Amino acid sequence: MTQEIIEAVREIERDKGIEEGALVSALEDALLAAYKKTPGASRHATVEMDDDTGDFRVFSVELPADIEERLLDEARERKLEELEKLEEETGERQHTLISDDDLDIDWSDVPEDDVKREDVTPEGFGRIAAQTAKQVILQRIREEERRMMYDEYIDRVTEVVTGIVQQAGDRNNVRVDLGKVEALLPRSEQVDGERYEQGSRIKAVITEVRSGTKGPQVILSRRDPELIKTLFELEVPEIADGLVEIRGVAREPGYRSKIAVESHTQGVDPVGACVGPRGSRVRMVVSELRGEKIDIIPWNPEPARFVAKALSPARVREVYLDDDAREATVVVPDDQLALAIGKEGMNARLAARLTGWKIDIQSDTEFAQAEADVAFGGGGDEQDLSGRCGAILANGKRCPNAALPGSRFCGVPAHQALALEDVPDDEEPVVAESEPELEREADLTAPDAESVGPSIGVTDETHAVLVEPETAPPAEVPAGIPVETEGPEEE
Repeated sequence: MTQEIIEAVREIERDKGIEEGALVSALEDALLAAYKKTPGASRHATVEMDDDTGDFRVFSVELPADIEERLLDEARERKLEELEKLEEETGERQHTLISDDDLDIDWSDVPEDDVKREDVTPEGFGRIAAQTAKQVILQRIREEERRMMYDEYIDRVTEVVTGIVQQAGDRNNVRVDLGKVEALLPRSEQVDGERYEQGSRIKAVITEVRSGTKGPQVILSRRDPELIKTLFELEVPEIADGLVEIRGVAREPGYRSKIAVESHTQGVDPVGACVGPRGSRVRMVVSELRGEKIDIIPWNPEPARFVAKALSPARVREVYLDDDAREATVVVPDDQLALAIGKEGMNARLAARLTGWKIDIQSDTEFAQAEADVAFGGGGDEQDLSGRCGAILANGKRCPNAALPGSRFCGVPAHQALALEDVPDDEEPVVAESEPELEREADLTAPDAESVGPSIGVTDETHAVLVEPETAPPAEVPAGIPVETEGPEEE
């Protein structure tokens, strides 16, 4: 080889971004392997490049017997450790015969005085070097391009990319061309009901990058919630600029999704920003998701109100929270129960994922019946669900005062006296004397507000929030855009 060829090799290194000297080092290793196949080759040898001529020379290496034996033992130990690690990774026994001739001996620490070197370069070695150089350069360039591509895509995990479908099938993996690499959309990451036509463009999330012999293998997903986040970032400038933030996403791929949004700027409506003028922004996202319905929920720092909003389009009347167990009991009007639960429980399931609270939905009738069963159905010594005094006034109304801790009655002496009487469980504890002030207050107390206190059998941290119904009608939006309505849930 000549100096011009060596310069060309180094230029290739610079152009391809390969580490300087990597190709020359690979050439030396390849030439050493080629030399050892020649007849009469030395047991230990090394290949070095002459800086003046650019030629490669072969030098035989002779070591003292004791040093050679020690280096062979060290090389055997390294080889055995490599085989043991391989067995741990693959879980299979390795039946490899270790030959001393195949061991790589490291004599770099041996003093130069103990090493004898001799130039044993064979005739015609320049021709062998030239042939080997072409193969090594091409192979190393391919390896380096694969490594660089792997490094590029491993940093893009969770990123949404656009590709062209190359090969599709209803029950097969879908291959997607990303330009530099061909990605794989496994069946498990496809959305039920979606069809991927060959030549069509799709967006998907990079979930995993694997290193293979033919280059990196990129795994895509159409089910990842990150897909919805990125689609809204592309369509909503307020989200891209940081004025509006997506606080959470709950998704049933192909059917329905709920996202919680929060505004960081006064005067910016987060829900309106995501819906867009006449629903144009959310319509683009729905179109990319092939018709998947999307509910946009305003995020609220108060868990009770956030849970109530998350169950939209159903109207919620009351929410009871157990902070320790992170459980929420939601009371809805009777005609809203099916809507709050959703088809096959989807609405309640998505709300639970979005809020992080376990949600129990009850209708007004169910909640009132449970309250009555606890208060008058044999639990005479227990506190009823409302937390109010259990005494019935002379006008037939229930006492509006809160019950004392550990008692069914409030602090009014006549009501406390009822606690000492043996009132049968099937009879109401009625106060005999008229109490005008309490009776007037009881008349003004709304029936819906009877459940405002801690529930029976729940910790002191349990509390209830009365959710005011929204009287304003929903804004008109174009057909096909999911909105919070009071009608039955769409199929």
